[in-house]
Amino acid sequence: MSKIILTGDRPTGRLHLGHYVGSLRRRVELQNQGGFDDIFIMIADAQALTDNADNPEKVRQNIIQVALDYLSAGLDPAKVHIFIQSMVPQLTELTFYYMNLVTVQRLKRNPTVKQEIKLRGFSESDDGADNKAGTPVGFFCYPISQAADITAFKATTVPVGEDQEPMIEQCREIVRKFNSVYGPTLVEPEILLPENAACMRLPGTDGKAKMSKSLGNCIYLSDSEEEVTRKVKGMFTDPGHLQVSDPGKVEGNTVFTYLDAFCKPEHFQKFDSCFVGKKASFSFSSLDEAKAQYRAGGLGDMMLKNFLAAILNEILEPIRARRAELEKDIPGVWKTLREGTEAAVKVAQATLDDVRKAMRIDYFNDSELTGIK
Repeated sequence: MSKIILTGDRPTGRLHLGHYVGSLRRRVELQNQGGFDDIFIMIADAQALTDNADNPEKVRQNIIQVALDYLSAGLDPAKVHIFIQSMVPQLTELTFYYMNLVTVQRLKRNPTVKQEIKLRGFSESDDGADNKAGTPVGFFCYPISQAADITAFKATTVPVGEDQEPMIEQCREIVRKFNSVYGPTLVEPEILLPENAACMRLPGTDGKAKMSKSLGNCIYLSDSEEEVTRKVKGMFTDPGHLQVSDPGKVEGNTVFTYLDAFCKPEHFQKFDSCFVGKKASFSFSSLDEAKAQYRAGGLGDMMLKNFLAAILNEILEPIRARRAELEKDIPGVWKTLREGTEAAVKVAQATLDDVRKAMRIDYFNDSELTGIK
């Protein structure tokens, strides 16, 4: 069996560090390792419209922003197909067929759906008695649409963050149900999670569980050096660490969570000047040593924030530089998207043909039924 990757992002804004450590960085690594037969990267504009139907311009304008983030982060059009979801109509037809294999009750039990409905403030009551907007059907059926995206390309691997585990499991259920009813046709995917536990779900700069564009707690891949430094300096730390001399808590401290995700031993030598101050200076060789000092007291939050800002800006500088070059040729970026979409359409159509045949609804291809030779 071919090894195929399918993954993607909703174009509701520029991509941030949560996207980068949760999936994007891994995609680039997998692309460069060459262990997969095909890689499809989707800009999920149709899914973005499920909760932005009244503002399609927001989605429209951010397609190019996400594409720029993809390419500047290192995705190579010569090795992957980057495509626009709504431009592959086969995905919509597959979604429609899969809807008959999933119950409303099962969708309501999906933890990710429940969490996202709550995050967006949609009504959980049937009559809207809680004075909130009702949940759009398209948004409610998000897991089914995602299953169509994955199965259309017969993806064997889906690199995502841990919040997507319930969605992948629902996709696997749909695949098993389809194959049991119509015969072996679809491929059951496996989830590929970040290897670093801190990258599973990077918190926002305010310490909230999720980095979210709508919450304004993101560090974007395209942020300038000054913006990154400013956002890091405003990060949530330990509220009980009032004086530098006070013992501090590492657990739940956003700065340390980011250091767990991005810091490497060599950074301590490279950016050792961050730990030189007027009242105290430190020399660390590992993050564990810095954590121990923070717990004991004496290590200030600002030293750690300066250290983190230096690390993040080192990581983001080449991404910013590539983005600046790509922005000089926007038509070229759109050409890349068109070529990737054309490739995606061909593969998705082949899968749709298989699905229609398995369901026995490929009427005009059945000469016994039509009598047409």
